[in-house]
Amino acid sequence: MVIDTFDWLILILYFAGLFTIGIYFARKGKNTAQYFLADRKSKWYQIGLSIFAANISSEHLIGLAGSGAAVGLAVGAYEWVAAFCLFTLAWIFVPHYLRSKVFTMPEFLERRYSSASRWYLSSLSIIAYIFTKISVSLFAGGILLHVIVGWDFLTSALILVAITGLYTILGGLSAVIFADVIQSLILIIGSAIIVFIGMNEVGGFEGLRNALPADYFSMIRPAGHGAYPWTGTTLGIFILGIWYWSTDQFIVLKALSARNLDHAQSGINFTALLKILPVFLFVLPGLIAQSLWPEELASSPDNAFPLMITRLMPTGLTGIMIAALLAALVSSLSSVFNASSTLITMDIYKKIRPDSTEKQLVLAGRLFTLLIVIVGIIWIPVIRHMSNQIYQYLQAVQSYISPPIAAVFIMGIAWKRASSRAAIYTLVSGGILGAFRFILDILYKSGEFRSGFLNDIASIAFLNFCIILFVICIFIMILVTLTSREKPSDRQKSLILRRPAGETRNGTWRIINILMSIVIGLTIIGLWAHFS
Repeated sequence: MVIDTFDWLILILYFAGLFTIGIYFARKGKNTAQYFLADRKSKWYQIGLSIFAANISSEHLIGLAGSGAAVGLAVGAYEWVAAFCLFTLAWIFVPHYLRSKVFTMPEFLERRYSSASRWYLSSLSIIAYIFTKISVSLFAGGILLHVIVGWDFLTSALILVAITGLYTILGGLSAVIFADVIQSLILIIGSAIIVFIGMNEVGGFEGLRNALPADYFSMIRPAGHGAYPWTGTTLGIFILGIWYWSTDQFIVLKALSARNLDHAQSGINFTALLKILPVFLFVLPGLIAQSLWPEELASSPDNAFPLMITRLMPTGLTGIMIAALLAALVSSLSSVFNASSTLITMDIYKKIRPDSTEKQLVLAGRLFTLLIVIVGIIWIPVIRHMSNQIYQYLQAVQSYISPPIAAVFIMGIAWKRASSRAAIYTLVSGGILGAFRFILDILYKSGEFRSGFLNDIASIAFLNFCIILFVICIFIMILVTLTSREKPSDRQKSLILRRPAGETRNGTWRIINILMSIVIGLTIIGLWAHFS
């Protein structure tokens, strides 16, 4: 692909802007532990745009378009179910998180259950971030820059991880959130431009419908569908989403930075509103590309979005679209770096050295971010040799990780009697069952076995398996709690009080937030019914 001087200028200005943001917040910031939470002063629109930007990475964007080209709008279920998971975060989880003044999700688990639960979740999250989120983002970003500007894979990934790591280290969460606001706008505007051009090319929505099979426009698929059964795209995605949107440090960290509960809930509502857009901005380009170049996408549907850029974008606008893709990547990557350093600093370093000053914690946070950047760089040669099959398997990992974590958080808030022993039993046993299914998935798809009981388990759609594992984890949680004599302390029970004495709220703001959640929810249900 050839990009002109104007496109290069846009890219240079984009990267210069990131450095400026990092330096500005480094000079402005204070050496206190609030470095990890942006001084708890984030406003609602900053939270909403930042969560949205953190969620949409380049491999996410390209993958949505690729799945859209392969199967149609059904993949959009992930985006619209996410809104209801965000409502769960806003109205059930965030009030408890903010009142407990925690920095991390594992810290909340320790307060509600025990230190064993905190250590388990911290370790699992850090490992998962480094070897899945960071690895996959660098994998996609390296390929993206290689295709666009011709740099080799190692150089491309190295530049991305270095730039992202630098401004994250300098400015902390304040820099990440400020940059996310700008990058969200770039991503939305760039994607809207390409959809507008593409729809004109195919003759509008009517022309698109005439060019593709009818089921491409259906969000509801049969229960026996291999990838998108309706059971999985509703309840399965919701369970997965409870973990991702309501209990994962990667996302929740942005809400924890809110100046108060009203801003947190408004920001989360804003994200839920924005989650309507990906079906039209990121999935729809896949359908457009499929109608224009079906032969070229038959074997490689993930090329849908790059083809839209290289063949439809006019000279000058290409740089904006490239910046949008890089914005998606950098926003997600910086959020992972910040979340990882917060977990290591607050859940591990502070536990080992409890007498550390706030300046020491900030310094440790910056050093741990640097360490994660270095690990990411060292991991680049391994990512380069990852097969497409393994890369695809990574998308299902969340379905095997999420059920036990979601079960423990839900029961911890909903049931005062839920015990610490039940929590660690559920986390460990659920984790083992999830890992077992993941190994079976690899063996099944590599042709190691084709019959028998193990084959039956492996052939279950991973979203449906997510439901089964969640039910098992809830059962373990209840069984262990009821069969043990352990009772939660008053301190643990206090975390699930609805509102502590003396807390005041803005009544008007609260009513507006409730109405917004209802309107957004009904809008999504209406859209879903339209495309059923």
